[in-house]
Amino acid sequence: MKGNLASRARRFADRGDAGRQLAEALAVYRGQRPLVLAIPRGGVPVGRVVADALDGDLDVVLVRKLGSPANRELAIGAVDEQGRIQLTTRSALGGAGMGYLRAEAARQGALIRKRRALYSPGRAPADPTGRVVIVVDDGLATGATMRAALDAVRQQHPASLLAAVPVAAPDSLQDLDDLVDDVICLHAPPHFRAVGSFYEDFRPVDDAEVVRLLSVPPRPAAGLPVPEPARFHLPDVTLPGDLAMPPHARGLVIFAHGSGTDRDNPRDRFLAQYLQRAGMGTLLIDLLTPEEQLSRAAAFDIAALSDRLAAVVAKVRHDPALGPLPLGLFGAGTGAGAALAVAAQRPRDVAAVVSRSGRPDLAGAGTLARITAPTLLIAPGGDRELLSLNRAAQRRIPGKNELAVVAGASHLFQEPGTLEAASKLARDWFARWLGARARPPRRRPTGGHGTDRLAG
Repeated sequence: MKGNLASRARRFADRGDAGRQLAEALAVYRGQRPLVLAIPRGGVPVGRVVADALDGDLDVVLVRKLGSPANRELAIGAVDEQGRIQLTTRSALGGAGMGYLRAEAARQGALIRKRRALYSPGRAPADPTGRVVIVVDDGLATGATMRAALDAVRQQHPASLLAAVPVAAPDSLQDLDDLVDDVICLHAPPHFRAVGSFYEDFRPVDDAEVVRLLSVPPRPAAGLPVPEPARFHLPDVTLPGDLAMPPHARGLVIFAHGSGTDRDNPRDRFLAQYLQRAGMGTLLIDLLTPEEQLSRAAAFDIAALSDRLAAVVAKVRHDPALGPLPLGLFGAGTGAGAALAVAAQRPRDVAAVVSRSGRPDLAGAGTLARITAPTLLIAPGGDRELLSLNRAAQRRIPGKNELAVVAGASHLFQEPGTLEAASKLARDWFARWLGARARPPRRRPTGGHGTDRLAG
């Protein structure tokens, strides 16, 4: 059986207490901005506490139990939001034929649609693709609902998928192994009774409470500025952004999002908080429209991305409050190519550049050779191809530069501790070069004088 099993508590005071203890067991995922998907209704109070403790995002995953025709409280399976049915071994014993299962699944599917409209009015469900996803409930009896929820999430290709519960029947945990990367359970008693028997307070959770918990706005970490919306009107498009300025900011870092990401990217939001704690302002901007984000051609159009980023830089420079601040550029993926291109185009405006898991090669050899801003390339040690591309690009940058390799990291930096290591590297680089703006260094005619570092 996968997982971290511990008998930390025979009974929990309530779902909030269970959530706090569960968050402690999941502390390794703090800093990766996990997506916590709670199973309504009882899993939502647990998930709210877990998401807040891990600085994660909270949403619901909607599945409904299929009850036995003889006893509706006995789960013989479950149905998910897409209509897929998961059956338990009890389905045959419950006397449920195909006609009954289809009718019961249709009935529960209608309730799922009603709940989605109630819980998520006016917004789409959170996208698990490429994220660390933790599916949470207040306990597992048969495990049918959890298994259906995990199967539904797995179809959406998360980077990592976990099941986390305070208490569960041991055999139900074993049934999850083929769907998850890990199972976290605090208490799996050999003689399992009902989930509620392990709580002192197990009062029902109603829809109003679920809506309230899901409506809680994301909490900025203590002492951090609350981001404000910003919009940049360009000739061909309006770009939305989020601007966060701590008091007496020492500089401003603009995030260039390219392939596959936008300003809600949890990895970049995590880095932004690191920079804000160090006294730097951050501007997270979408360089692509939602439609363009679906186009590989648009994501790899470095000329268009850099033109838009250069226009944003120009507008920032003309802003009375932001213009005097030393300016840094951060890019990931194809956004790194755009950031480096703008650094080459506007050497007097850009004080420093950081690329994380980026494609600096896409800026082009000629562009890289014109970069004078101090440049840090952060590469994942676990991705040889990306590391090689970053090494080759580094050799073409004539100005001050470094290549920092985060050991054990994949290109998404989803492994425990790797995102934090990369964020510290970026923070320290910007803190070094945005503290005071010096004149651009003289260009060297050939080669770079960069260094390599191993981090993590």
